[in-house]
Amino acid sequence: MYVEHTLIKPRSIMERGYQSSIAQSCLRASTLLVLPTGLGKTVVALRVAAEVLHSRGGKAVFLAPTRPLVVQIATYLSDHLMGRTVDIMTGENRPEERQAIWSGSDVIVATPQSIANDLEKGRIDLEGVSLIVFDEAHRAVGNYAYVKVAMRNHGALVLGMTASPGATRKRIAAVCGNLGVRELEWRDEDDEDVAPHLHRVAAEVIEVDVPEHMIEVQERLRRLQRASVEVLVGMHLMKGDRAATVPYLLQVNKSIQSRMARGGNRGYLFRAMSASAAAIKVAHAIELAECQSTAALSRYIEKLKREAGSKSGSRASKQLAASPELDEVVRLMDGADEHPKMRIVRELVEGQLELRPSSKVIVFTNYRDSCDAVIDMLSSRPAVKASRLVGQSRRFGDEGQRQDQQVRVLEKLRDGTINVVVATCIGEEGLDVANTDLVIFYEPVPSEIRSIQRRGRTGRSAPGRVAILVTRNTRDVSSLQASAGKERTMHRHLSRMKERKAVMSA
Repeated sequence: MYVEHTLIKPRSIMERGYQSSIAQSCLRASTLLVLPTGLGKTVVALRVAAEVLHSRGGKAVFLAPTRPLVVQIATYLSDHLMGRTVDIMTGENRPEERQAIWSGSDVIVATPQSIANDLEKGRIDLEGVSLIVFDEAHRAVGNYAYVKVAMRNHGALVLGMTASPGATRKRIAAVCGNLGVRELEWRDEDDEDVAPHLHRVAAEVIEVDVPEHMIEVQERLRRLQRASVEVLVGMHLMKGDRAATVPYLLQVNKSIQSRMARGGNRGYLFRAMSASAAAIKVAHAIELAECQSTAALSRYIEKLKREAGSKSGSRASKQLAASPELDEVVRLMDGADEHPKMRIVRELVEGQLELRPSSKVIVFTNYRDSCDAVIDMLSSRPAVKASRLVGQSRRFGDEGQRQDQQVRVLEKLRDGTINVVVATCIGEEGLDVANTDLVIFYEPVPSEIRSIQRRGRTGRSAPGRVAILVTRNTRDVSSLQASAGKERTMHRHLSRMKERKAVMSA
């Protein structure tokens, strides 16, 4: 049975009872829709948009965080919506082009920054908009552009969509308040109306030990970090009995910047900033040694030395590059074995492709250095056709990927030109790959939102697998525990909110 609607192409969308029920609910009031990945949030949005355009007229605006997502949504709407024009607006369009698109289109799919900027400049307004859809709605906090757009809403129906709104009641309430939604629609894997449409995802945690040579490397790096930490402790900017991890040092750095903004002693604070920068760089190197790979750490040290040798190199990078401890680290890594995670990734990928040659695999890693190291390792395997997927931002010696390049990577994975994508966080939101068979977490992430999004890249149209690699007695362990705990808390809050809604409507 297919969805029948005046504005939806006949026999293009299969009817699912829960999608129909959710769409009808979302048409009655502005709603936050929380739905596991693969259950058709975009289908629901299409059905809501078709009815709003048919019954109320006006424009429908779909917002998505990145251009690849914008392109995917616009393509889907164009393929299924009849009798209405669908166009794209992003920062790549000139302002006058965006004004023309806005005036001449019924459905606009855009990045929120482009809409927020044009609203602020007075180039457009939301007076004639009947529906605003916020994809990845969990981003609607703080100063993000979703909040700025929602503030200028003149009565349009709002549909916020996400697989994971956040772990705390405060965060969920902030998302709802910032978008101006009053209702919640939530389904999880255990709900009887969605369970028949879900595919089994087999998840396993694979534990490994820190390689022996990396224990020595870490000791040298901690010795290198000690001088910077002692400066910060002596300035009473950090506690000497607390581990100098990247997250803690970033907090310290934020505190220093705040003092500087308030007009503190600039000479004193510049010294603190330099010590903080050096400590953060070494903390990152320690984490690479513990949980990533020898190749990733080597790449990072090479970039650090290139940065130190450049005219724009910071004082912190120059001091670190000149240190005997860093030279000792390089010596210890020369010819050393790889981190066991690299071997496991290779075995998992090759095993999947041997079992099913048409398989598609995604490997998620937090860092570009690890991403490139995994790509180099996999590219030497005969059955593997791998490509990386990273963000646009430039890093020293790395230009990143433009959004059109990101789109091409996804297209190549869909059409089988490549069979493995190694992605940083850019690949976590909205990857439109219906038949990904295996997802590998190179490391756990402490965020429940990111963990849910990573897992959601498989099990869409067929059973899938998820493998999470964990280095024992490292930050990996606490990250795994944190994300699992936050996800349980999120489900508890959503369940209570859903129960209260049911009681109120009874």
